[in-house]
Amino acid sequence: MRAVLRAVLLALLSVPRTQAVWLGRLDPKQLLGSWYVLAVASGEKGFALEKATKNIEGVMVTLTPENNLKMLSSRHRLERCDVNVVELLRQSSGWVFENPSLGVLDYRVLGTNFRDYAIVFTQLEFKDEAFNTVELYSRTELASQEALRLFARWSKGLGFLSQQQATLQPDPTCAHKAF
Repeated sequence: MRAVLRAVLLALLSVPRTQAVWLGRLDPKQLLGSWYVLAVASGEKGFALEKATKNIEGVMVTLTPENNLKMLSSRHRLERCDVNVVELLRQSSGWVFENPSLGVLDYRVLGTNFRDYAIVFTQLEFKDEAFNTVELYSRTELASQEALRLFARWSKGLGFLSQQQATLQPDPTCAHKAF
């Protein structure tokens, strides 16, 4: 865990200050609403082999009265659209979220311009496999060049290799089921 946080902090230093906004300084209401997930960097086993078949994902973010994040997501899996709801619990330190019982150990926004995109870091653990992801959230089906550049910079800064990064296929059919 310390190594991951150290890598995140080192990556933060490599991103211009105006672009890097920790969720601790972010009003979580700015994260609310519908997002497309357009790009992913992942250390998950098998990701490099499957990345060419992954489509754009949809996420609807809401805030509970307890200031937890409620996330409705739709992802294309095995020839069908998989829709899930997950509640992420606010950690005591700033606007960092988790739900260890579901395998989400850390969820935070690394950078955003508050309108168009967010770069999201997640530390996950499923079936004895621990891995990290960085995702590019966009309010539209096409990401800006600025958002793509920052996603690439964060991914590289956190140690993801090019084969661990993917721009998702532009088929938003399943993504729309989250909205």
